[in-house]
Amino acid sequence: MSKIKTMGADNNNKNNNRNEDSSTPAGGVAVETTPILDTPKMYKVILLNDDFTPMDFVVLVLRRFFGKTEEQATAIMLDVHKKGAGIAGVFSLEIAEMKVMQVNQFAQLNQNPLKSTLEEET
Repeated sequence: MSKIKTMGADNNNKNNNRNEDSSTPAGGVAVETTPILDTPKMYKVILLNDDFTPMDFVVLVLRRFFGKTEEQATAIMLDVHKKGAGIAGVFSLEIAEMKVMQVNQFAQLNQNPLKSTLEEET
């Protein structure tokens, strides 16, 4: 069985007797720094229009893979239809890549030419 050494008065005295030049500023107060972290880049998953994929299929994709409501999916589908492309969602790179792959494979399995792509968000 091992013993656990606890910090007592003896240890505190040892710390007070050492030289203060090692890790503390001149005032004797330790300063804790926190690293600045960059937020990860985000990527838009974009559905591209084509002349053959049924609108209902696009709505199904948006609901199944992006968790959209019927109303949200219909609005995005109309963007795809009228503007040529629509943003299905914004994700980190790994998630966006997975969504693009899922949509493209699902469309291919269902014999639809629907394509999706990703684009870095600005």
